[in-house]
Amino acid sequence: MDSNLRFWKSEGKTFSQRFFHWIDILDPLLLFKSQEEIKTSRELLLTSGPDITKSLLNKKIKEAWNLSLASVNPSTGDIVPPIFRLPAFLPLTVPLVLGTSLLPNGVKHAFLGQLLFHTYITSFNLAHGNTTRKPEEFPHKQMLLTTGAIVYSASTGAFPHYILTRFQLQSPAQLFLKKIIPAPLTAFLCAFNVLIIRGEEYESGIEIMDSNGCIVGVSKKAGEKAVKETAFSRAVMIGTALFIPDIALHYLKRTNILIRNPLVCSPLKFIMMVSVLGVMIPVSFSWMPQLGTIQRSLIEPEIISSTEETEFFYNRGV
Repeated sequence: MDSNLRFWKSEGKTFSQRFFHWIDILDPLLLFKSQEEIKTSRELLLTSGPDITKSLLNKKIKEAWNLSLASVNPSTGDIVPPIFRLPAFLPLTVPLVLGTSLLPNGVKHAFLGQLLFHTYITSFNLAHGNTTRKPEEFPHKQMLLTTGAIVYSASTGAFPHYILTRFQLQSPAQLFLKKIIPAPLTAFLCAFNVLIIRGEEYESGIEIMDSNGCIVGVSKKAGEKAVKETAFSRAVMIGTALFIPDIALHYLKRTNILIRNPLVCSPLKFIMMVSVLGVMIPVSFSWMPQLGTIQRSLIEPEIISSTEETEFFYNRGV
C-alpha cells in the first residue's frame, strides 16, 4: 500500500479528520516544492514509523506528509505536474469557472472559455485517476476519449450562449438560460467528464487490498464505485460554486442599484466564487474517504474465493 493510502487509512476515518487535513494539503505554497524535495519527503515517510498519528506531532514529518499527499498519485507513485497538483486546483479553477459563468460577446468566446475550463478539468482527472494499466497500453483510445470529452463538454456548455445569441431571447427565457441553466449544466458536464476520462477504471477494474494493504485482485465493481463517487462530488463542488454566486447576485441586483454596475458586480462575483470554491473544494474532497471501502458481497466471486476478508480497500482517486 502506498504511503499516501496508509495515511488516509489512519487519518481519514471521519469527515472532520479529512477536512482539516485537506486544508493543509491544499496550501498553495506546496506548489513551489521541487521534485527532489518531494522525493526526499517520500523517503522520510518510509522511516517515520507505523504510527502515523504520532508521527504528525513532528513538524518536519507532518510537512512531508502534506507534500506527498499534495504532489503524488498513490496509484502510480508518479509525481503530478505542478499545474495539476491538488494545491493548484483552486487558483487555476476560479478564473476558468468565472470565465464559463460570464456571458462573453459571441458564441466563439463562450466556446473558448468552456474549452479552456474542460481541458483543465480533463487533464486534472487524468492526473489523479486510478489506473491499473499504464496509459501507453491504450494510447489511441485514451486520446480519442480525451479529445471527445473536451470538445463535447465545451460545445454543450456553450450551447445556451448560442441560443441566446441566435434567437435574441428576452426574459424570462433569458433569465433561465443565463442564471438557472449554467450551474446544473456545468455540474453535469464535470461529472460526465469524470465518467468518460476514468472509464477504464470500471471497464478494466482497479486494484483492491485487504486490511494489511496486500493486493488481492482487480475489481470492476470497486472501479465503478470509485468513479461514481468522484463524479458526484465533482458535480456538487462545481455546481455549488456557480449556483450560489449567480443566485445571490440576482437578488442583490434587485435590492441594490449600485451592484448593477459591472465595475462592482464583476469583482463581487469573483470574491463570492473564490469564497464558495474555497470551501467546497476541501468539502468535496473530504466528502467520501480517499481510501474507499467495498464489502465482500459486492466483489466479483473470482476475487473473494481466494480470501476470507469481509471488507476491501481501494484508492478512490480525486
